[in-house]
Amino acid sequence: MAKFRIGIDLGGTKIEAILLRSESEDRACSEQDNVLKKKRLATPSGHYEETIRAIQTLVFDLKYSCVESQEISIGIGIPGSISPETGLIRNANSTCLNGHNLQADLKHALRQDVKIENDANCFAVSEAIDGAGQDKDIVFAVILGTGVGAGIALSGKPLLGCNKIAGEWGHNPLPSLLLENDFQPQSLPICHCGRLGCIETFLSGPGVILDHHKAGGAEKTVEELVESARKDCAIAKLTLKRHVHRLAASLAGVVNILDPDVIVLGGGLSNMDHLYSDLYDAMRPFVFSDCFKTPIRKAQHGDSSGVRGAAWLWL
Repeated sequence: MAKFRIGIDLGGTKIEAILLRSESEDRACSEQDNVLKKKRLATPSGHYEETIRAIQTLVFDLKYSCVESQEISIGIGIPGSISPETGLIRNANSTCLNGHNLQADLKHALRQDVKIENDANCFAVSEAIDGAGQDKDIVFAVILGTGVGAGIALSGKPLLGCNKIAGEWGHNPLPSLLLENDFQPQSLPICHCGRLGCIETFLSGPGVILDHHKAGGAEKTVEELVESARKDCAIAKLTLKRHVHRLAASLAGVVNILDPDVIVLGGGLSNMDHLYSDLYDAMRPFVFSDCFKTPIRKAQHGDSSGVRGAAWLWL
């Protein structure tokens, strides 16, 4: 009997769901997993109970595609993590989730057990299994979007750590050398986590636009910024140059500690083509090695990586 897997990617603006049919109980492979259905709903921003109901609606809709007697697993990727101390959600930039027992509430709403994992870990697993990190032992997968996060996959499985925060790279401070040169402490942006100068506040989409406005730029979206740079706007080009420099220094710290076999970039900002031509050389001076050959690749499955990885959490 075929096993069905439902994956949910709970994002800040959308909730995406996918139904997979897997012929193999042992592993997930693109040639063995068939996408039967996909569906999206807008995230009820700031409303916890409505978010539960939206997930319930998506899951029940996908379940109707299956025979009732067939086994269905549900995995959910979220922008935060479950505290091993309390069982409550913490560190989510979708702040309405924080402090709630999401796993228990979803188990009740969906009438079955669910697995919940950080969305970046789901992204890393998906790209490690059959994406840009396929056949690599250590995959560091970065999400550059509304927020900034990362997941680590070891041999296709998520690395969680004893505090369940492995890969929480976006909430380290931007490397101090850059802070000392460019900023006074009182001018550092405040992150949603309450800290000053987090990598996320500089490298996320909103962070880039805020930096651009401080430099006198007028563009309101990253897409507009990239287009202005393409048209040779000096302010836009300098904003993107600063972004690359900061991203390079921040990623080099990961290389110096983890030394991954590949770095995979996802999220909306990963669509900026100049990253793949400029980032490698910008990282080299910060890497503590006489050679630097870590490949930097764009996510193969794009926006679908998180939801696919969530579907495979029960493997």
